[in-house]
Amino acid sequence: MSEQEKPNPASSTPSEPRLRAGATVSDGAQILDSKAAERFSLAIAESLVDDKCTDVVVIDVRGISPVTGYIVIGSGTSARQMGASLDHLDEVAAAHDTSVFKLSTDNDSLWLLADFVDVVVHLFEPGARSHYDLEALWSDGVRVQLPEELVRRMHYER
Repeated sequence: MSEQEKPNPASSTPSEPRLRAGATVSDGAQILDSKAAERFSLAIAESLVDDKCTDVVVIDVRGISPVTGYIVIGSGTSARQMGASLDHLDEVAAAHDTSVFKLSTDNDSLWLLADFVDVVVHLFEPGARSHYDLEALWSDGVRVQLPEELVRRMHYER
């Protein structure tokens, strides 16, 4: 392929992704279409709430981030609880016909990450979350409205 024929990743737009829906990246992670990625991000948020993570938010960063469409951020009570919460996301991914692309596995970390290509999940110890303040970093993104039932459960079960 000549230099002229090579695709330019920087020229991609949300309507023209670098990888098409249904494409598979290494480790079996599959690219989801936009609606499927949003449903997946909300399913991840629900799983995190079920695992007692707090202050879970979903941010739509399509058109802002060149590498993902949605960011899910939550806080955990301990490194062990956050790790277990990330482990449970394998089941959520399988239900959405995808899998994790990369996963942080440091058991003593204050910040854990799961990259599903279309959705990137960040779990923080509350102090680390406040320090890194990803919500401010991605303030140009659009917060996805969580279902009312999920918001109620998140606030009720504290």
